[in-house]
Amino acid sequence: METLYGRNKEEHPEPVKAEVQGQLPTWLQGILLRNGPGMHTIGDSKYNHWFDGLALLHSFTFKNGEVYYRSKYLRSDTYNCNIEANRIVVSEFGTMAYPDPCKNIFAKAFSYLSHTIPEFTDNCLINIMKAGDDFYATGETNFIRKINPQTLETLEKVDYNKYVAVNLATSHPHYDSAGNILNMGTSIVDKGKTKYLLFKIPSSVPEQEKKKSCFKHLEVVCSIPSRSLLHPSYYHSFGITENYIIFIEQPFRLDILKMATAYIRGVSWASCLAFSKDDKTWFHFIDRKTKKEVSTKFYTDALVFFHHINAYEEDGHIIFDIIAYKDNSLYDMFYLKNLGKDFEECTKLTSIPTCRRFVVPLQYDKDAVLDKNLVTLPSTATAVKEKDGNIYCQPEILCEGIELPRINYDYNGKKYKYVFATKVQWSPVPTKIAKFNTQTKEMVHWGQDDCWPSEPVFVPSPDAKEEDDGVVLTCVVKTDPKDPPFLLILDAKTFTELGRATVNVEMHMDLHGMFIPQQDKKTETE
Repeated sequence: METLYGRNKEEHPEPVKAEVQGQLPTWLQGILLRNGPGMHTIGDSKYNHWFDGLALLHSFTFKNGEVYYRSKYLRSDTYNCNIEANRIVVSEFGTMAYPDPCKNIFAKAFSYLSHTIPEFTDNCLINIMKAGDDFYATGETNFIRKINPQTLETLEKVDYNKYVAVNLATSHPHYDSAGNILNMGTSIVDKGKTKYLLFKIPSSVPEQEKKKSCFKHLEVVCSIPSRSLLHPSYYHSFGITENYIIFIEQPFRLDILKMATAYIRGVSWASCLAFSKDDKTWFHFIDRKTKKEVSTKFYTDALVFFHHINAYEEDGHIIFDIIAYKDNSLYDMFYLKNLGKDFEECTKLTSIPTCRRFVVPLQYDKDAVLDKNLVTLPSTATAVKEKDGNIYCQPEILCEGIELPRINYDYNGKKYKYVFATKVQWSPVPTKIAKFNTQTKEMVHWGQDDCWPSEPVFVPSPDAKEEDDGVVLTCVVKTDPKDPPFLLILDAKTFTELGRATVNVEMHMDLHGMFIPQQDKKTETE
């Protein structure tokens, strides 16, 4: 098991031709580009946490019925410094790095001081983002790295902080119909305030400014003050509907003072993240037109969540679906010490992921009696007005045991039916992928013995009429590293196998990624 998670993977920068079995749709032309940690040991030093590993980009290119694989480590400043020193010298969220013990005491003292507000890593290992015609590897710090989607080469580093005062930003931006990016970031104790910023990056720049990057035209759409100056909420994604942005302030928080002293205390920043099980989870709704927050306060019980699935509006309500937990055991599970040989037996989540649907009545009868359910749509979700005017929401449970959800993005922010996800039970390892119908609650699976699939990516067919017209792509790693991994192509409608592309390489378990259709790719010569 250690081999799948902890062992360093070799990169394959030159294309490796895959052996294709089955019949791939002729329209499937483009690149599946994915990101995730691939190296956890450098010299004699090891990362503590799986999410800390150095970013390894990999791709499957579909070209006229043939499939080619490549992989390449992101040549971040973090990667270069670590490799040059032959040990971990740049801190990650779960691993604090220290200067060479041989350095003199003055250099050490200076190093302690400079770590209070840390210079974060640019090891962008979580996802891929499209900005205009360009593609970026993203993490959760203020740095992203431009990459070439064809060659996987690392290009310039972009610091969000030069354009907007954020120390952290999500790896799950949203795209509007014009291709503009909407993302959120946290601004920690900036001018005495801690706030969550929603910002927009345009997909194109005015003709006369073609030399400038789209980040120069970044604009802050709105700011939400954190409920606590020194304990901002951690968040991995946010939701969007036609008219609203949905931000969930969960009681899973960073302790800024602890973070400032973590280096001196010899602990990781991850140890400064705490879940308060008796606190409330607050929902914020920002009107996209007025850029103002809805004044009514909506909340639910304490939860921890990473992924929004989708959200939409119906008859004066906002409906949003998330995958949530009762505690934060998920993060702790991925410490490499917990991912030893028998970890499937030993490591159990204390909270199973549940797909929860919240139905929030934005337009409700202001004179409604207390304790009356204000939800008028057919759902078991409730929203009840309390004495102080706040509205307490409880969800409908749609299903259990799915994670890494994807949808047909053409239905993002709209009423939808299908979720494609990995199936997990009490262990964090996906052994199947699932297609879940949110309306009929029907779930179908694909799974095979000794196969670990990654996040499924839906690709719509060019003449799609229905939501599930298209294919689902997932990278599958075998539990025995001697068995070659493969890319699986499923018919999204029937959820049956169309084909697979097997590559004779050792593939890493990845996190997130995207499919780049042929027409979106700039040719290598441009």
